[in-house]
Amino acid sequence: MSNARVLALTAIAPIVWGTTYLVTTELLPDGRPLLAGVLRALPAGLILVAATRSLPRGSWWWRSLVLGTLNIGAFFAFLFISAYRLPGGVSATLGAIHPLLVALLTVVVLHQAIARRAVIAAAVGLGGVAMLVLTTDATLDTVGVLAGLAGGLSTAFGVILTKKWGRPTSLLAFTGWQLVAGGLVLIIPTLAFEGIPSHLSAANVGGYLWLAIAGGAVAYILWFRGILAMAPAKVTLLGFLAPLVATLLGWIVLGESLNWLQWVGAAAILGSVAVGTIARPAKHQGEPERVLKAASA
Repeated sequence: MSNARVLALTAIAPIVWGTTYLVTTELLPDGRPLLAGVLRALPAGLILVAATRSLPRGSWWWRSLVLGTLNIGAFFAFLFISAYRLPGGVSATLGAIHPLLVALLTVVVLHQAIARRAVIAAAVGLGGVAMLVLTTDATLDTVGVLAGLAGGLSTAFGVILTKKWGRPTSLLAFTGWQLVAGGLVLIIPTLAFEGIPSHLSAANVGGYLWLAIAGGAVAYILWFRGILAMAPAKVTLLGFLAPLVATLLGWIVLGESLNWLQWVGAAAILGSVAVGTIARPAKHQGEPERVLKAASA
């Protein structure tokens, strides 16, 4: 499969994740973000594990738990804490530091060189997200800020370790292991802080099914496939598409207004993704490219 096709399929994941805000606000019951995380991960993971009839072996029992916690369980928990304690724009901007963290960890942990344009693209994309979602009346909360940064760091380490360890089995089973682990990690805090709802409406069920099937199984299969097939710094730039899609859906579906600065931010995001992910022309491939290298490499 060509790199362009892998990139396009991987981009579907953050595009689908961009629908989460709309689904959550319009279809899900209020005040149950951790339950949404459990139902987004655990049922889809169990279905994939049952379908593949594959369980981790040896060191992959603890590796699956680590990856599932970083990529899904802890990430969801920190994300929801940040979202509840901060304005949505501040929370989204903190989460958007993910590509910069991945670029840094690629150098430090994987000892791989990073093209300077990838770092620049990540910085431009972060600025675009800030212009797109930050408001002038945004306020800060220390716990919320720390949770937002922790969420970005958690998923950044998850991406790097996924790339470092690879996968010992089929992509479906590998994804299922992580979804199950992430869902299990969230069960205890969900029961402790939210409990189980007494009833669910048809809209609630529809929202949870969308999160589990599209936002859980399908999106994470495509995401992990992209991480394993391409450079982590390139893949994570696609994450900027999630806040872009969320904002555009608010404009199209909910009738929210967008000012000129937000449109500039949207253009900056698209530009950063294009610059950071599209391959250089063939005539330049033989030229040395400026890179950031690990001191120990």
